[in-house]
Order: sequence, then C-alpha cells, then structure tokens
Amino acid sequence: MTFNTELYPGVSKDAPSQTTGYVLNHSMLRVKAPEASLAFYTGVLGMRLLRKIDFAEMKFSLYFLQTGLPSGSAPEHVGERTAWTFAQRGVLELTHNWGTEADASFAYHNGNAQPQGFGHICISVPDLIAAVAWFDANQVEFVKRPDQGKMKDVAFIKDPDGYWIEIVEPAKLKNLGT
Repeated sequence: MTFNTELYPGVSKDAPSQTTGYVLNHSMLRVKAPEASLAFYTGVLGMRLLRKIDFAEMKFSLYFLQTGLPSGSAPEHVGERTAWTFAQRGVLELTHNWGTEADASFAYHNGNAQPQGFGHICISVPDLIAAVAWFDANQVEFVKRPDQGKMKDVAFIKDPDGYWIEIVEPAKLKNLGT
C-alpha cells in the first residue's frame, strides 16, 4: 500500500482534488539588516539567492533563498526567474522593511520568547557533527547542541535576528517519536 497520510482527528483522509498541484513555496522571516542575514544564510548555511525584489513605493525588499540549488538550474532572464522562483519548493523569503537597520533599538520577535508563536525553520544536513564544527568555526550562536537536552542528535542555532534554526541529520532521526 502506498503511503498517503497519517490519520488523526482533524486530518482529511484524501486531499481535495481541487488542490492538485499546490506546492508549499516559501516561508517568510522579517530581517533587520539584510547584509548580515544574507551573509549568514548564503555564507554559513549555503543557500543561494534566487531573486531580490524591491518595492520602493512601500519601502521594503524581498530576498528569496533556497538550499541545494544546482548551478545553472534557474533561468537567467529576470522575469522568467521570478516565475520560476515562485514555482519552487522550500524557499525562504527574507523581508527587509527599509530603515530598520538604522534603528539600534529595533528587533523582531523571534517567536520563541513569550508570548510564543512561530518556532523555527529546519535545515537537514548530511553530517550533523561536521555541521556543528562548521557553525563553531563561524561563531554561530547555539540554542541547543546535539548532545544537550532530552532530544539528542538535534541542534538549534540562531540567525542574526535571533530566529531559531533546527539542524538535523535525517539518518539519525529514524527512532524519533517511537
């Protein structure tokens, strides 16, 4: 039998036919200083910037990033790349509201302080120990290291705005929740 979904109260047994082709494209985080955030997400996490879109009239910019982008896979033409970007899976959108970088007291709520809301994004890595060493070499702040707490083999780091990023090695999670 082919897997369809786990069933619990509230879960629809079958996806409505009207939703065929729906794709979770991106999640958005607001960032104070795009240069610091872009350096972190591209230089530390290895994401590639697919597209930057400025909205001058409304004074904000959007940066669309993705992991695992094969070189040459995105269209060169900017309009085609924009449409292509919105058809991808697993994209991270960083939104910069202009002027926040100039306000020393400005900070976004990371979702984990009270009242809690948004929690984290997750990046899967091929080697958790190597990733931890890389993060240490790049002076990334840890919320939790893989050997800490009750849940082993899972790390949490912070980005420049204090958002939490879960770091997992999929092969180490086979017994999670069993």
